[in-house]
Amino acid sequence: MLWKKSGPSNTVPTAEAALKRAKELGIKYIVIASNSGKTAEKFLEKDIQVVCVTHHVGFANPGESEITPEMKQYLLQKGAQVLTTTHLLAGVDRAVRLKFGGLYPAEIIAASLRMLGQGVKVCVEVAGMALDAGLIPYGEEIISVAGSGKGADTACVILPAHSNNFFDTVVKEIICMPREK
Repeated sequence: MLWKKSGPSNTVPTAEAALKRAKELGIKYIVIASNSGKTAEKFLEKDIQVVCVTHHVGFANPGESEITPEMKQYLLQKGAQVLTTTHLLAGVDRAVRLKFGGLYPAEIIAASLRMLGQGVKVCVEVAGMALDAGLIPYGEEIISVAGSGKGADTACVILPAHSNNFFDTVVKEIICMPREK
């Protein structure tokens, strides 16, 4: 499915498409990039294990988390897991670029994935982060959902690999994404 434009107006149809495909394939885990937790809310109580991956603390402002303690507690009470950690395709490479300039391997990989759209890049990234954290099982296909800013507009079926074997990651399907990036 292709959405005309990127953005949060696609969140509900992206959630519907992702959940439908998960049911068709018997997928039990869905990993959602959701900085505030609001997008992850759309997937709760749908007979699927939800993993909400947020920005790391300090991403927007030093020492601050974008997900409130109340939202995090709410998601946990509803059975979701919440992962707040360093981005797989940024981390120290981004710090070196910001301090000294240039581009480094993780950022080149990220830029290459962005050719398919910001959402596809983030879907791959958060799938690996959730696997590295032990929140999804190794060797199982999952659905990964992300967006191009706020909300969700991209969903993929992914067989993630741990970060030390990143290039073994397989994007099996792109369920939906915006045509205009």
